Amino acid sequence: MRTNRIYFSMILAAAVLFVPLPRGTSQTTNWQQIPIAPLPAFHPQQPKRIELSNGMVIFLEEDHELPLIDGSARIRGGSRNEPAGKVGLVDIFGEVWRTGGTKTETGDQLDDFLEVRAAKVETGGEPDSTSISLSCLKGDFDDVFPVFADLLKNPEFRADKLDLAQKQANDSISRRNDEVGEIAARESAKLAYGADNPYAREPEYSTIAAITRQDLLDWHTTYVHPNHIILGISGDFDSVAMEAKLRATFEAWPRGPDLPENEIQYHSAKPGYYLIPKEDVNQSNIHMVALGTTRNNPDYYAISVFNEAFGGGFSSRLFNDIRTKRGLAYNVGGGIGANFGHPGILQFVVGTKSGTTIESIQALDEDIDNLAKQPITDKEIQEAKDAIQNAFIFRLDSPDKVLAERVTYEFYGYPSDWLDKFPAEIQKVTAADVNRVAAKYVHRDQLAVLVVGNTKEFDKPLSSLGPVKEIDITIPPPPGAKEDESAKPTASNEEGKALAAKVVAAMGGEETLTAIKAVKAELTLTQKTPQGEFPMQMETVIVYPDHLHAEMQTPGGTMKVVVTPDTPAPTAGADCASPPPFWQRTTQPGGSSIASMPATMPRPCAAVTDRSSVSTSVGCPSAFSRKRSTNRQLSRWPPAIG
Repeated sequence: MRTNRIYFSMILAAAVLFVPLPRGTSQTTNWQQIPIAPLPAFHPQQPKRIELSNGMVIFLEEDHELPLIDGSARIRGGSRNEPAGKVGLVDIFGEVWRTGGTKTETGDQLDDFLEVRAAKVETGGEPDSTSISLSCLKGDFDDVFPVFADLLKNPEFRADKLDLAQKQANDSISRRNDEVGEIAARESAKLAYGADNPYAREPEYSTIAAITRQDLLDWHTTYVHPNHIILGISGDFDSVAMEAKLRATFEAWPRGPDLPENEIQYHSAKPGYYLIPKEDVNQSNIHMVALGTTRNNPDYYAISVFNEAFGGGFSSRLFNDIRTKRGLAYNVGGGIGANFGHPGILQFVVGTKSGTTIESIQALDEDIDNLAKQPITDKEIQEAKDAIQNAFIFRLDSPDKVLAERVTYEFYGYPSDWLDKFPAEIQKVTAADVNRVAAKYVHRDQLAVLVVGNTKEFDKPLSSLGPVKEIDITIPPPPGAKEDESAKPTASNEEGKALAAKVVAAMGGEETLTAIKAVKAELTLTQKTPQGEFPMQMETVIVYPDHLHAEMQTPGGTMKVVVTPDTPAPTAGADCASPPPFWQRTTQPGGSSIASMPATMPRPCAAVTDRSSVSTSVGCPSAFSRKRSTNRQLSRWPPAIG
């Protein structure tokens, strides 16, 4: 019986396989012939808008998927409004507002209260606003919301927390020149907006030191009033009950005075070349910048399509040419920046190795110039539209995102249906529109070009392109700070010279040292791991001035490193999961590995530490290619000298 069932199933399967499919269901041979249905209309649930008699605007967005409630109040007045002599005030305000607690509870006490409920109440500051937010379980809302409301209306700004925030701000200032990307972004904003513009200026030690507790109290008194607040609440609640609770809490709060208009002046840098030398890097950050526009500009939709087509993604013109075709950049892109409340930055950015800096600038120049000679095509525009439309849904794929958008439009005075019109407006954009905005806004001769990089490794001097102005990014010292005298060289180094002479004499004299042709050393490196210690034998041979051969026996096999003047230098990052692509490594039979890098070998030193902690990040055949702490033991010293 079972055999019959199996036999019948085989016949049925064969019949299905050989029955011809209807003509409409046959597989197409060209993917471009696959019909694509138009995107369905998208109408997300809109939040309920409420305006209290004191001017506070509230948005309520129900979301019953999870038993959570989130809320955020956005308050007009941000760093754009702070005095020039107290830059950083809003950042400090946003920090100490929460850590300083209320008049009845310290910030530490609030921490304890909230942590046991897995809840959050946080504050912060932005260029146009300050904010206070909450997040908690639905069942804890009646406990957490009073903390939110009390902190909103009755902060204390305790002096010890102000002192801590100032120290943290000073620490950030001291490290602001550590990252090349951060330097390029910061200084390019100054070129686009003007160094003294509120959207570009940076706090200094002196401006942080000038901030007092009274400044924080005065800011709160001036700006935190119900008629300056837009409050959004989303989550698992009933809108009628929530509205009643919010009215009971905030309706009686007196309205405050209207805020004065704060006119912002923009003074972009003159077109030309600006340089920030950074000798400790092997890559260049290139930013071409000018002042952008705002999102209520009628050209915004055409600008959006242009940005996507020209410099917005993997299929953009800049990416396909400068990265894919020419192989000059690891990142490239840009466009005409547009913000809600103030102009964005028109900028084009290239990241490239030092040796192709000038070539990359010229490639970007060429692509910008070609906008007039080779306008954006219909195909490029359609691909850009598709990318924008397909990504649009992810801006509104959850109720909290819908709420955030509505709060933003309310804050900046945009129509409530501004985003609803976005897909249709994008679809209306034509090739003529895109090329018109390109010609209107993008002018190569009006761009300031900032280069941050190692000038010693540039393919040509930046001055070969035109006059260059060097930008000084030295951090001004704190008020009253004295110059570190210990950093200055002493008047005489006689003691050091005498010590060096003794070392040279102990090693056989200067003639003996200069006659050394090569050095051979045998070492034992002990790798400490959770599985125990692994001793590894290593032998190095240095042939002066610039050749090295090192061989190490590892648990994963033999690793060999060869250094010659003609090999590229590796740069291994901390905790890297794999070697960089330019660390060329070949694995030999038996698991051995060969890597190559350049160096100029130092002459033998007079003394070494026989046990020290070193960090390595190497491309070895072992699976453990990450930062390690290794105890190095020298099994033989002095090494054999030949």
